Amino acid sequence: METTSSGRNVKPDEQQADGGLEADRTMSRSDSGSGYDSLDGILNGVPRCPLTPSLSPQKRTTSQSKTEPPLLRTNKRTIYTAGRPPWYNVTGTTFKEAFVIGLCGGSASGKTTVANKIIEALDVPWVVLLSMDSFYKVLNKEEQELAARNEYNFDHPDAFDFELLVTVLRKLKKGKSIKVPVYDFTSHCRRKEWKTVYGANVVIFEGILAFANKELLKLLDMKVFVDTDSDIRLIRRLKRDISQRGRDISGIIKQYNKFVKPAFEQYIEPTVQSADIVVPRGGENFVALDLIVQHVHSQLEKREITVRSALASAHQGQPLPKTLSVMESTPQVRGMHTIIRNKETNRDEFIFYSKRLMRLLIEHALSFLPLKPVSVETPQGGIYSGKRLSGQRITGVSILRAGETMEQALMAVCKDIRLGKILIQTNHDTGEPELHYLRLPKDLSEDYVILMDSTVSTGAAALMAVRVLLDHDVAEDKIFLLSLLMAEMGVHSVAYAFPKVRIITTAVDKEVNDQFHIIPGIGNFGDRYFGTDAPSDWCESDEGMDF
Repeated sequence: METTSSGRNVKPDEQQADGGLEADRTMSRSDSGSGYDSLDGILNGVPRCPLTPSLSPQKRTTSQSKTEPPLLRTNKRTIYTAGRPPWYNVTGTTFKEAFVIGLCGGSASGKTTVANKIIEALDVPWVVLLSMDSFYKVLNKEEQELAARNEYNFDHPDAFDFELLVTVLRKLKKGKSIKVPVYDFTSHCRRKEWKTVYGANVVIFEGILAFANKELLKLLDMKVFVDTDSDIRLIRRLKRDISQRGRDISGIIKQYNKFVKPAFEQYIEPTVQSADIVVPRGGENFVALDLIVQHVHSQLEKREITVRSALASAHQGQPLPKTLSVMESTPQVRGMHTIIRNKETNRDEFIFYSKRLMRLLIEHALSFLPLKPVSVETPQGGIYSGKRLSGQRITGVSILRAGETMEQALMAVCKDIRLGKILIQTNHDTGEPELHYLRLPKDLSEDYVILMDSTVSTGAAALMAVRVLLDHDVAEDKIFLLSLLMAEMGVHSVAYAFPKVRIITTAVDKEVNDQFHIIPGIGNFGDRYFGTDAPSDWCESDEGMDF
């Protein structure tokens, strides 16, 4: 099971492991993946979602919920059309933390409904809904028996793993990839498979004791208390626990009188003093919800950042970095460049010679991996002293669309290699790169990652892709950025932000024009390779037009 992330509004329990999001959160795939759908036709300009008067109830036996953002569906996967803008500056450092909204209130007060309506009205990409329900402690055998008899107090602070909760929310706020447990309310235990969350611009954290821990309060940028009449909460709890959690009426009422009501009066209700906003009547209070949304929008506007324009004006006249390795320009390499750069070259020849260059580039890049000495016995009984990769796993990650063309060469050289994909597009209104889709194999932190894109101009897309890998705990010195052609500007941008990333290419051109195209360049590599003409609203990563 691997990561698949997209610009959607989602609760962590819906996520695939290792940082990604898809419509079906329970689907699993091989680490290498296959059959990526065509991304031609992805739309921009998604309309705002208005506040709706009601949400249809969803059956839940685990700690999860779902909202439906703007999307495009294919027969195999769902692509979300809202991209995530840069969350880092030109140095590659995380510049803006996620905005965290804390929702507190009694059991069945409507916190999740309020959260979903805030998400709908915000109309911003990459919103994560994190539930405190996911962080119940694992019960021992004795506690399991008490829970089966409705004798365990799930509303007491001791029932929650606050240490894990604070750690997870702190990392998520800082933009890191995190894993969230999935709690099964029927068996009163955590499921084996945890869900991975990554890429939050806004985090909505909801729970009955969301304001009960001092460390948690420090992480909340906005604190909202949902105030609902106790009778209404009891009725909702009865309906929910009978239909969704398989419990009987007498047990529910017994638990409510013994634990739920006293806990609300002792631990939950007093925390209303910590709230910035109190919302009476929950999700039906549209005036309060509108005020919340307006405030969040104003805060997000203050956190906007520009990256590409800053990259274009930086590092001029600097010597090329030592982390750059350019393949020797042999007559053969120069001859292949002549063919693929020639605008008169037909598509078949363009593909053939591009593949040859890619194979040479991959072979060249592998020579920088750490090797250890090893001796083997030959069929003749002699001993040969050679080299072998020092036990490290290699993973390939392509920046879609054109970076995917390099996967075949990588698979031809590295047997059984795992593959990941990142889709980065340029927002035509802002000129900034945006992260739209992410699918990474699990457990990348110890791997050497070969990051592939056909061309690198300003380095804006490469910068974003490297930041994504670092957010998934890949070591900077284990990232190799490979490209057939780079501009000096792009080389400097990546090397300045990430001085330990090794940059490997077959050629470096000096100039980038006002449209950020490499000069003399190679044209739109993706269009020439796939035989397509890019629509006016399509611009892919740095390879879009030598972008």
